[in-house]
Amino acid sequence: MWYRPHPQPTAMAAYKLVLIQHGESTWNQDNRFSGWYHADLSPAGHKEAKHRGQALKDAGYELDICFTSVQKRAIRTLWTVLDAIDQMWLPVVRTWRLNERQCGGLTALNKAETAAKHGEAQVKIWRRSYDVPPPPMEPDHPFYSNISKHRRYADLTKDQLPSCESLKDTIARALTFWNKEIVPQIKERKCVLIAAHGNSLRGIVKHLEGLSKEAIMELNLLTGIPMSMNWTRT
Repeated sequence: MWYRPHPQPTAMAAYKLVLIQHGESTWNQDNRFSGWYHADLSPAGHKEAKHRGQALKDAGYELDICFTSVQKRAIRTLWTVLDAIDQMWLPVVRTWRLNERQCGGLTALNKAETAAKHGEAQVKIWRRSYDVPPPPMEPDHPFYSNISKHRRYADLTKDQLPSCESLKDTIARALTFWNKEIVPQIKERKCVLIAAHGNSLRGIVKHLEGLSKEAIMELNLLTGIPMSMNWTRT
């Protein structure tokens, strides 16, 4: 398997997958913890998505099916990419299981201000630990109703709707969807595009590349940059 920042389809490949992290969001721009808040793309993020879509078009990609989260920044990135490659007619599956990590009580806080208040070491644990979640989002959080009570999550059980998540939690729910819904499409030799978030995409990369939890914690995916994974059956 291999990655290319500007992917080229490989005729010999049996399986083809393109991963794109959403473009810069308005809350990325403000250096705020986004989590499950539905921040839209910033002007720069929209431009990133448009450029990456053009890169896929120039590379000659013909996609078959797309997957994304239920969060605006990922959906908008996908729309922009599909528009750029003139394939907006493709089927799109949206799922909360590809959402960003739920950063709980940190949601909406400025990252630099949070580090100044709690210490950089503590914030690094919350942000980078594999199995340590941040503080939960309590009902009195200003964005609790906007997130936890939103009707897009009406079908989730109480156990499925998180108040916070570790990276391990995020990877587990992303891989549940990957194995059940995405793998069958890839096995049918369909060219799959996933437009999602840094932490949910980390889970897929960790699984496919067999990366350790230490390695995946240090993996940084650039916003709007497509990664192509092409491999043959073994």
